[in-house]
Amino acid sequence: MTIAIHVSGDAKAAVQAQVPVLVGDLVASGITALNPTLWGSAAEAEASKRLGWVEAVSVSRPLVAEVEALRAQFLSAGIDHFVLAGMGGSSLAPEVITKTLGVELTILDSTAPEQIRAALDDRLASTVLIASSKSGGTLETDSQRRAYEAAFRAAGIDPATRIVIVTDPGSPLEAEAREAGYRVFLADPDVGGRYSALTAFGLVPSGLAGAAIDELLDEAEAISLNLAEDGDENFGLILGAAIAGTSPLRDKTGIVSDGTHIVGFADWAEQLIAESTGKDGKGLLPVVLDVDSPELAERLPDVQIVRLVADAHEFHLRERHPGEVLISGSLGAMLLTWEYAVAVAGRLLGIDPFDQPDVESAKQAARGLLDARPEPEAPSFVEGGIEVRGTAGVVSAEASVRASVDALIAALPADGYLAVMAYVDRTALPQLAELRDLLAARSGRPVTFGWGPRFLHSTGQYHKGGPATGVFLQITADPGADLAIPGRPFSFGQLIQAQAAGDAAVLEQHGRPVLRLNLTNASLDADTLLSALR
Repeated sequence: MTIAIHVSGDAKAAVQAQVPVLVGDLVASGITALNPTLWGSAAEAEASKRLGWVEAVSVSRPLVAEVEALRAQFLSAGIDHFVLAGMGGSSLAPEVITKTLGVELTILDSTAPEQIRAALDDRLASTVLIASSKSGGTLETDSQRRAYEAAFRAAGIDPATRIVIVTDPGSPLEAEAREAGYRVFLADPDVGGRYSALTAFGLVPSGLAGAAIDELLDEAEAISLNLAEDGDENFGLILGAAIAGTSPLRDKTGIVSDGTHIVGFADWAEQLIAESTGKDGKGLLPVVLDVDSPELAERLPDVQIVRLVADAHEFHLRERHPGEVLISGSLGAMLLTWEYAVAVAGRLLGIDPFDQPDVESAKQAARGLLDARPEPEAPSFVEGGIEVRGTAGVVSAEASVRASVDALIAALPADGYLAVMAYVDRTALPQLAELRDLLAARSGRPVTFGWGPRFLHSTGQYHKGGPATGVFLQITADPGADLAIPGRPFSFGQLIQAQAAGDAAVLEQHGRPVLRLNLTNASLDADTLLSALR
């Protein structure tokens, strides 16, 4: 199976209007030929060093044997538990690959101390840590690696036998890792993180965990010719036009998993779309939905629904979903098709799909807070164990969490969205994800949900650089027990709190309404919050 796609309504009209123009402009063959001029002169410098993903299938082929040999070496030594420390594209692609292909890979993309400790306590004697960072300086990944190095040494294990590094050539991490004797895999530097699914960042962790990465590359290769051809049947052109070419623009993309065999694909696509398109006051906001999410019943005029199904043609014949995009395909084919489609969407929107100008702002704010260590801002009020803070106008005079959430919803513009940002241990508080549907039903508008700090490498770019139509609900939690970061003057608990506070500060500087709820007793207060909003 490669790809099948069905469009109707505004999406079909967009395809009929835009694809012939894209074909005439030789966009598909231009992308395949690594033409950096397709997104305008302002984007040319960045695009000239960010199109390597087009050649990822052929470039990555030699990795397969190397990864399989290293996995066999680990297994022969009784080492069979694989943990990935990575953020953004470094973790989201391996997560969807391994979940879909049914192999175990522990994803460590958090700085919540409880989540780090739980990972360290899980089968350390038979664990390999794969630390992935394109820049080589990702603070979260560096902190996680330091924790594992210390844990290995404390257990009498040489970290050089248990740590694998994936990074770009010439990064600070490469030099440090080689000096430490770690096994190093170098990725293509001409590929941005969110486009790196079929490079070393996606394949090394997945292959070490046992995924059949050669078959994944075969699936992507099978669709490559279609994606390279300037024709009306090019799936990348069709999908790109359907999500970014509607008139007026439906600038929210609701992604629904409805029968697809691919597990967690919408979470990977969320980063690809948001970080690629959310800038210059423009963008497509990806909204990850379930089959019964309120947005589907609302039929909002600014939301384009994309439904991931088992077979798009059969699904279309069996069920009517007017105005929606139905798409199906093998995992490798879907990864490459969506990469092409989002590059096409960038051209249609008139933005550079390869930069991320606003991602760094929250990082800098967090670093500043870690250096300065200011006293925490006093809450406006406390209800139960929930401390309430926020920008002007969203903290209720009634001193009620529910009333404050209602005030935040009231601040939504007619074309707006609400973003829930949960800087907590997602393995311990999965129930917080229920907030998404609760708030979508209460607001009648699209709601996104992101686990912090991982969403900072994803929708975090859209929040600051995209249309100024968002309102933000931030949830933090006091750590039950903090955890030191070896060699750093701050702990994991201090790091995640600084990341949350820095993110809120940048949003406030951009004039975005922000309501901040801190849970002083995480599990108890999470349930209290959900009860207050039901």
